[in-house]
Amino acid sequence: MKKYGAMVVIVGLVFSSAAFAAGPGIQWLSLKAGMEKARKEDRPLIVDFYYGKGCSRCEAMQEQVYDNPSIAAKVMKDFIPVRIDLKKKLTVQEEDLGKKYHFNNDCLLLFLDPNGEIIHDTMGKRLCFINKINPQWFIDYLNMVKSYYRK
Repeated sequence: MKKYGAMVVIVGLVFSSAAFAAGPGIQWLSLKAGMEKARKEDRPLIVDFYYGKGCSRCEAMQEQVYDNPSIAAKVMKDFIPVRIDLKKKLTVQEEDLGKKYHFNNDCLLLFLDPNGEIIHDTMGKRLCFINKINPQWFIDYLNMVKSYYRK
């Protein structure tokens, strides 16, 4: 019985340490909270207008990008992540931001400064994904966005 109890403890520690090493993933904020935090910390925002399940773009982004531990760590370190759920009623602030960047009630990924303005040279780079996203390409893109934010 003691061996069984010790094994349960060891297995539990192994799984909990693996989960801890993987990190908490992306901790999404509301637009209001994200804008406030971005201003306080002087960090750019990644704003994802999304539908979630049933949307091929949203599912691909979640599985291939956001669930990638390296990308999640980079997003949490270098950006303020904001997610706007298009299945819910948008706040006035969310609606205004979407209209400003022509979201047409569809998925959209924006990289903004703390004032809500597009970071220079990212608007021309289209982020339209359907089935496959190369994680290294996305990390390189995040690095490019961060470098333009500091200019």
